[in-house]
Amino acid sequence: MIIAAVRSLVTYIIISLYVLVAGLVGMLLATVFGWGDILYILGHGGVRLALALSGIRYRLAGAEHLPHDRAAVYCANHQSNVDPPLLFTALHPRMHVLYKAELERMPILARAFRMGGFIPVNRNSREDAMRSIDAGVASIREGHSFLIFPEGTRSQTEELLPFKKGGFIMAIKAQAPIVPVAIRGGREAMRRGSRIVRPVTVDIRVGKPIETAGMTLEDRDRLIEAVRLAIKSLQREGLGR
Repeated sequence: MIIAAVRSLVTYIIISLYVLVAGLVGMLLATVFGWGDILYILGHGGVRLALALSGIRYRLAGAEHLPHDRAAVYCANHQSNVDPPLLFTALHPRMHVLYKAELERMPILARAFRMGGFIPVNRNSREDAMRSIDAGVASIREGHSFLIFPEGTRSQTEELLPFKKGGFIMAIKAQAPIVPVAIRGGREAMRRGSRIVRPVTVDIRVGKPIETAGMTLEDRDRLIEAVRLAIKSLQREGLGR
């Protein structure tokens, strides 16, 4: 425990400095030269550095299902704070993310997120949330893929929490496929309420895309159930390894 705590502290310090320096440099280059890719290059670099420092590794199964030739909505279960950066790096070279508006309290990170096309979601205001969903729809139509966590918060067990509808409405409006993703091991890497990051191997399993072409908003409940069942099936496959 002491070793994990010290390792976690070192990771936090180094990554905080990385975000400060790389974030400012990246935003400057993106603003002056219009080089938006630099934010993703630095972002992936930061995630890989954090994984190396903390000792976290991941295994990816089902990579053949990743639709890199078109925009999609990647829908994953949520176990811990390590899930978003892991999936950001593992699934797509230019993944956009719907992120909770509370992260706006971190000014450098939040500004880099916005410049990279990430979209904040205010879960306390339905009107603000719907504006974020519509912004996501426009971005998907421009060819950008998004990562969503439909549970809205971290589950404390292997059971999925109820799914929120916003990400599915976004996929239907954009007529984009939903890619089901199951992540397992995140809870062991970082338990809820703890800041200690433990060196574990996280399993990520990707399922076949579920098409939304031809669907309307009246189909959203059926779509939610199909995605939920797909993620559950991926979780069972992971347990059977």
